Amino acid sequence: MSGNAVRERGRLRLLGVLGGLSAAAPLATDMYVPGLPALAVSLGASPSRAQVSLAGFLAGVVVGQLLFGPLSDRLGRRRVLLGGGTGFTLCSVACALAPTMEIFIGGRVLQGATGAAGLVVARAVITDTHDDRASARGFATLGAISSAAPILAPLLGGAILAFASWREVFVVQAALGTLLVAGVAAWVPESLPPRRRSRGGLTVTLGRIAGLVRRAALTRLVLGLAFGNAAVFAYIAGTSFVFTGIFGMSAALTSVVYGVNALGNLLGSVAFGRVADRVGLRVPLVGGSVAAGTATAVLVLAAAAGLAGVVVTWACLFVAITAFGVFFPAVITAAQNLGRDAPGATSALLGSSQFLIGAAASPIVGAFGETSALPMAAVMTLCLMAAVLAVCARTVGKTTA
Repeated sequence: MSGNAVRERGRLRLLGVLGGLSAAAPLATDMYVPGLPALAVSLGASPSRAQVSLAGFLAGVVVGQLLFGPLSDRLGRRRVLLGGGTGFTLCSVACALAPTMEIFIGGRVLQGATGAAGLVVARAVITDTHDDRASARGFATLGAISSAAPILAPLLGGAILAFASWREVFVVQAALGTLLVAGVAAWVPESLPPRRRSRGGLTVTLGRIAGLVRRAALTRLVLGLAFGNAAVFAYIAGTSFVFTGIFGMSAALTSVVYGVNALGNLLGSVAFGRVADRVGLRVPLVGGSVAAGTATAVLVLAAAAGLAGVVVTWACLFVAITAFGVFFPAVITAAQNLGRDAPGATSALLGSSQFLIGAAASPIVGAFGETSALPMAAVMTLCLMAAVLAVCARTVGKTTA
């Protein structure tokens, strides 16, 4: 085997492990949601109490990214990935064995925090190992996997629950964590040599995030990603209501909708990876966000006019989710390039903002989206309008062109 073939195989292994690391936390977020009612009964708690475990997990993901991202700038990537992956695995086991709701919620908070290590450090490794242009293809791969993960998570969880209990969902997550730790140990070398690591204590390390926020171009990209992700949260929260509750489709057919849209997202990410070198980042940044926003705006108009049937609704959502596949890796690439002097801290700022703003969209859709596709489409459109305004700002255009 030639040297180039060996290097290419090593690159693919690295991207595969990093993709898995970036997907672990998004998968764990919603994978157990179909089993929440049974979980509440099993642990003798109310459904609202069981929902706290989801909020606790998201809080853990936010805090974990803010901690592990800057920490990896100081300690190196490999050590943080191994520690975080091991913690995620142990916390998944704790959730699977939890005898009470209190212990389960505590396990979920820690699972979110430790799972965030892979999510945030994977992006930093791409920045370490790729230059500005080459990083686009790396982030396209990560974007395809991490964007599809929350869309497919409820389907995977539902498939497990068809044959087992909610506890086995966390056994599967523990197995995933074990495989990822083994993958890091075997195929992810240290990408941040000691001479390039940040100095100072934890306060100084976390202070780097505050310094990044003061960079206007980077902050606009962070907001663009966060509002775009809020549209995804609205999509996940509303799609099952719309297709199952309103259109009367079976759970199996609704799964087909999720799967086809996830395929569109993958195709969008592949397209970004192929064209970014030739057209730069501004075209996919603006084009992806505008295309997604236009599709959801059409759905708003159709729903308001009573014309949003299955075909129109699905077509608009497919276009939007496919456009996300172009937009997300573009905005992540642009932001990580701007924060190249502190990749871990930049990744932490991106990821924590995604979950903080994104999580606010779900309850809005859930509260109003049971009788029409309009609330879901309206929330998605408003979020995407904010994303378009952020990424089309003149400062970003100059930096990413």
